[in-house]
Amino acid sequence: MSGDNHSRPAHRVDGYDTVGSIETNVADGFTMVAVGDLIVSRPLTRYGHPGFDDIVKILQDADVTFGNMETLIFDIRSFKGSPQAEHGGCYHVSVPELGPDLRAMGFNLMSRANNHSLDWGLEGMRETSRVLDESDIVHAGVGENLAQASAARFLETARGRVAIVSLATTFAPMARACDPAGEAPGRPGLNALRLAHSIVLPPEMLESLRRVRDVLPGSMASEKDPSRVVLLGKTFKAGDKPDFSYEADPSDVADIVRNVRRGKQFSDFCIITNHGHEPDWSEEVSQGPADYEQSFACKMIDAGADAYIGHGPHLLRGIEIYKGRPILYSLGNFFYDHLRTPAGADMFEAYGKDPRIDTDAEVTVDEEAKGYPTPDGFSGAFAAPIYYESVIAVSRFEQNQLTELRLYPVELGFSKRFANRGIPRLASGQQGRAILERMQKLSEPFGTEIAIENDVGVIRLTPGSPR
Repeated sequence: MSGDNHSRPAHRVDGYDTVGSIETNVADGFTMVAVGDLIVSRPLTRYGHPGFDDIVKILQDADVTFGNMETLIFDIRSFKGSPQAEHGGCYHVSVPELGPDLRAMGFNLMSRANNHSLDWGLEGMRETSRVLDESDIVHAGVGENLAQASAARFLETARGRVAIVSLATTFAPMARACDPAGEAPGRPGLNALRLAHSIVLPPEMLESLRRVRDVLPGSMASEKDPSRVVLLGKTFKAGDKPDFSYEADPSDVADIVRNVRRGKQFSDFCIITNHGHEPDWSEEVSQGPADYEQSFACKMIDAGADAYIGHGPHLLRGIEIYKGRPILYSLGNFFYDHLRTPAGADMFEAYGKDPRIDTDAEVTVDEEAKGYPTPDGFSGAFAAPIYYESVIAVSRFEQNQLTELRLYPVELGFSKRFANRGIPRLASGQQGRAILERMQKLSEPFGTEIAIENDVGVIRLTPGSPR
């Protein structure tokens, strides 16, 4: 008898499920709200920020409200940990009151695997977990070993049980969780999907690089593969034009598929969420997904995921509808508030040089776009308005089919004073339409059509159609 479950019927004659169904199984009207990165240092609901109540209403009017938790939550006055030598680019930290505040906004599901998961060590990771648990927010992606970090977590809703599997492709090397090995205990950390990076060059450029490699001391001139060159630890391969290429680690993919399948078998609706910056050119991030991601996302849907949510590049990417299920390649920033984040790539190197307290160096908003350091610690591309524009994605299901996906354009106050920057409100008029038109263009390569109706983007699907 074949060991392949796909060769056997999923149900006995009496209807008993013998394999574990991966079909969507939620009550009519099931609604999922998804946003991108939550970089926020303080509670927001108590201050009456202009337009924020409209945002909260959308967040609260759903069965599931998801965001990526890209900060650590703890009371720094009593904190026993310390900022780590490895970090995600800066050291995000938020006050404990943020947890209950996020729950009051409507958030009930969060991903935790990202490049900031261990900015403040295991103590910061564990304290954040405690605050989210006490705030009744289900979260996944970190744990005391890989089994815990990679496992699906579950949220009970009135219209069905929801699972979430969280992973990251962008992370500090020592942040990766591992399982026990023999007598050695497991390593706490995040659920990682490792990527093999390659740089793509036209054949003539690759040949020039090969000649450089062959004249260097100790080179392996015997390597004759015409399609690739390994030089100084970097892999270069031939292609039509210069680019970056990524290949997902097969063993990591197999583990993730297994956890998605297991999560779906114990739930009615399964979300997989991926935090990655790739492809990333330092000060410029691509508005299209990395070359590995489309096939990976589709594989997750095939394994049983009902939605794939990407985040990490801090800007919008397109939307694909695959087998009637949404693939959101990036929802950009939802909160972008750095008031408590130590500036600079390393707070110790930046000590005494923080532009936020340099009274002799006033930086205007116009200067930021030219690449000057900003008072929130960023320069170049991260100072551009595009990083302060995003969408709220609202998916509605009827008869276990995605029938409508609505996109509410959001702006985070790029031109506001820094104390008020990074807090979302609905974008309307010319700005709102420009955001939605960008989403139309970014989604075209995936065959997704987005209509614009009353300042809202709308994707409608006919039940039974693949798109």
